[in-house]
Amino acid sequence: MVPPEKISSLQNPRVKQLVRLRDRRPRDEAGVFLVEGYREIRRALEKQVKIDELYYAPDWFLGENEPALIEQAAASGARLFELTKEAFAKVAYRERPDGLLAVAPQWKRSLADLEPRLPKEPFLLVVEAIEKPGNLGTILRSADAAGCDAVIVCDPVTDIFNPNVVRASTGVLFSVPLVVDESTRVLAWLRERGVRTVATTPSAEKLYTDIDLRGPLAVIMGSEQYGLSEFWLKNSDQPIRIPMAGQADSLNVAMATIITLFEAVRQRSAR
Repeated sequence: MVPPEKISSLQNPRVKQLVRLRDRRPRDEAGVFLVEGYREIRRALEKQVKIDELYYAPDWFLGENEPALIEQAAASGARLFELTKEAFAKVAYRERPDGLLAVAPQWKRSLADLEPRLPKEPFLLVVEAIEKPGNLGTILRSADAAGCDAVIVCDPVTDIFNPNVVRASTGVLFSVPLVVDESTRVLAWLRERGVRTVATTPSAEKLYTDIDLRGPLAVIMGSEQYGLSEFWLKNSDQPIRIPMAGQADSLNVAMATIITLFEAVRQRSAR
């Protein structure tokens, strides 16, 4: 393993660049994003995501497995940098870091790229204009747990490479096929493939448990503040709702996604 470059100064250019990469414009300009945390980096390496650089600080390590992960990253071609505790605290996104931070290249995956990955009866999640990175990360994690074949992000408000998306997804960002595209193209693509669309909205007459969620299916979820747009409400095959017994008229979008997806899982498993 090539010895790491050591960084102690908070004014080091690499330290400053890592801090800048918390913001979207510098990330997009550089074509990279940050992956912080042992679990997230391990999952990236397991899925053979390329790691360009790995920054680590032994003083922040929480366990005994970090050296093996560093060796694995180095073996995959990552350039290593060892930071002091103070320098790592400067670049870390988390309040209590675990001493591992990677820089990875962004990727772009198209709807056409999904074709070879999908089974005959795909189970898809489509989310529209999700605003909060934490919600998007949790939705990705839920889609992975439910066994979705892909997640399609329409008309995104938040960047899928936001550090909070990576963190909230616990690295599932690397394992669930993820595509970003416009709603009109996504709908046309779904229709061409005979995938039925169910749109979640509080105004629907049918409950989510009363609708057949088997076969080729795309569950459509809307934004936190406004729900689904008129485009999806008018063009989806079936509107559905989750019953609300209390005073609240809606659920957090990540929670509503979990409930709907796992009803689909129940029905599809029963078959």
